[in-house]
Order: sequence, then structure tokens, then C-alpha cells
Amino acid sequence: MTRAGFVALIGEPNAGKSTLLNRMVGAKVSIVTHKVQTTRARIRGVAMEGDAQIVFVDTPGLFRPRRRLDRAMVAAAWGGAADADLIVLLIEAHRGLTEGAASIIDSLKDRVPQGVRVALAINKIDRVKAEALLGLAKDMNEAFPFIETFMISAEKGHGVDRLKQWLASQMPEGEWFYPEDQIADLPMRVIAAEITREKLTLRLHEELPYQLTVETEKWEDRPDGSTRIDQIVYVARDGHKGIVLGNKGETIKQVGQAARIDITEFIGRPAHLFLQVKVRPNWLEEPERYTEMGLDFKDGNA
Repeated sequence: MTRAGFVALIGEPNAGKSTLLNRMVGAKVSIVTHKVQTTRARIRGVAMEGDAQIVFVDTPGLFRPRRRLDRAMVAAAWGGAADADLIVLLIEAHRGLTEGAASIIDSLKDRVPQGVRVALAINKIDRVKAEALLGLAKDMNEAFPFIETFMISAEKGHGVDRLKQWLASQMPEGEWFYPEDQIADLPMRVIAAEITREKLTLRLHEELPYQLTVETEKWEDRPDGSTRIDQIVYVARDGHKGIVLGNKGETIKQVGQAARIDITEFIGRPAHLFLQVKVRPNWLEEPERYTEMGLDFKDGNA
């Protein structure tokens, strides 16, 4: 009998949700950088484990929102959690029960429908001693009735197989939602845009990455087996355009080369990537940009 269900990964920004998702799925479907708040859309990764299909909803990190985009991201995170069969709260072992984690636990009590089960995954266990881990697990389980607690390192893979097997055993019986070889339900063009945005985020610093977005404007599969992809990088100010382009266009050129390598690997065919940088002062207030990211513009209202 086959099983299939949805699992929402929630936690603070940088808790390791995207790294865990990518390891479970076995492919890079979610943007991973050292910066917080990089996951915008609810990217679903699809993992197979025996007869079970686990569909992961990788939610944006939960944090205190300041801007419309932030509010839409937080609304998407809780929406993803409420719709799931099972929720996994991810916290960082070395940071412990932070104010942010405590706030998420309080919200779980209010925002998650009764009957939705929540498991705890303590991540980055290689950073702390065993006795500290046991104390943290005890504190967390006193704060909330988790149905199961896992000790993992998403980056190194420790404990991830056990977590994946357990999740598979918890999925409801039923038909698979996706073909066996499909690893994400976002359109390829959105994933390609996310890959480029990841490379920009890694190259640029401070506030700028949250003031830009990437959209795939054209996608053309050519007869020779390659794909031409045209993307636009939208920035909020003229000054940002210069930063993204770099001296003599060097920054955008290197970003394009790095993104093309990852996109080629992801789509399994040669990619020709063409990037343009455009200034759109109010892109953070345009409903179309939110739709493209899989977010609801209305959720950004205060």
C-alpha cells in the first residue's frame, strides 16, 4: 500500500530547513545561503522513501516581520504549516530555546489546527556536547508536547535517514501526489530564478539582496537539446543596479556563470543564461512580483 502526505518544515531563519530539505530530496530545490530570510516561496520538495512519498513544504523562516514582503513570507509559512499532515520544528542545538523559538512554540498553540502533529528536530548537533543536547530536548518537550524528538545534522547527514524513515511511516495511506521522478512542484522557471537569486545573495552583502528579485522572462527549449533562459534582476534603486552589475559588468557575469552551472545540473541539459538588470523602484509593492514568488500580496497587509 502506498503512502503520501505533506510535511511542513518550520523554524527561525537559518535553522537549516533548506539544507535538510535538499538532503532529504537528494537534489538542490531550495536556496541555501548564509543569509537569513532567503527562502521566499513555499518550495515543495518531493522525497521517496520505500512505498511512501513525502512532500515537503519548505516555509520561509519565521521572524518578526517589518515590511510587506516579510509579512507575506510569514503568512506563507503559517499557511504551509496549517495545511500539512505533520509539522517538524527545526531548532539549532547551539542556540537552544531562543526567544524566536519560544515565540514559534506559542504560535503553534494558536495557529495550528488541532490534530496536526508536531515533531522536533534539533539540528547542528555536532556543535554541542551530548549532555547539553539532552537538557535542551527536555526543555523543549516541557514547552510543547512534541510527538517525537530527533537529533540531526542536516549539513553532515547525521540522523537524517532515521528522521526520513519515521516521516515516511507517519504518512497517510493513499496514492502518490507526484510522479516518482519529480522532485519539486515549482515550475522550472521559478527554480531557475531562485538559483540566480541565490548566487546574487552570496555575492552581495548587507541589505541589498532583500531589495532585489529575479524573474525568468523567457524559457526556450532548443532543437539542439539546450535551453535558452532570459532572466531579469529587478532592483529598487539606481545605485543598486551598479552594485549588481559590478565594475565593467564583472559581478553579474560571474553570477550568471555560477547560476548557469547549477541550472544546467538541475534541468539535466545545457543552459544558456542571459541576465538583465532593471530598476523598478516599487517592485516590493507590485502584486505580480509576489505571485511570481508563490506568495499572496494581500498577506503583506499589516
